[in-house]
Amino acid sequence: MKIGDKVSVLDDAISGVVSKLQGKNVTILTTDGFELDFNESELIVIDGSLSKREMAQMDISAILSDKQSKKPGKSKRIKPKERIQPAMEVDLHIHQLVPKSRHLSNYDILTIQTETAKRQLDFAISKRIQRVVFIHGVGEGILRTELEYLFGRYDNIKFYDADYQKYGRGATEVYIFQNVK
Repeated sequence: MKIGDKVSVLDDAISGVVSKLQGKNVTILTTDGFELDFNESELIVIDGSLSKREMAQMDISAILSDKQSKKPGKSKRIKPKERIQPAMEVDLHIHQLVPKSRHLSNYDILTIQTETAKRQLDFAISKRIQRVVFIHGVGEGILRTELEYLFGRYDNIKFYDADYQKYGRGATEVYIFQNVK
């Protein structure tokens, strides 16, 4: 390949004239007037130093092996058990949600907790997180009842007591069905 040869790019509909050579890098001036850089192995001479017979005898296997080496490998298969991600945990204790809770009434505290639960559940649905554990504590069961009412308004979820060994009786786990139509 030399300056002035007409060349074409193998994998693209670009052709032009060689304007600069730097080792294996070739700069071509396209018919649109742009200067583009290519590796020598990505170009083929159309008109110039190589005849049609020489182009036919060119070693195409070297060009193909260069292109195939750039392909990504196969992705690793993930087993179904490995797909199960750990549950997202949401602690609804008021001291975890606000810096100071002394000035809040019971109604305000319950409102903050239920709004946080709704916001976190909507976030989990939008990010396709399958399991969420809401830690509400035992107490008198008012927050738990409000959470059950909230969860009952969603069609694509089921909820049940969370793992007793890990959370005791003060947590509810929500399972979000992903492929609901």
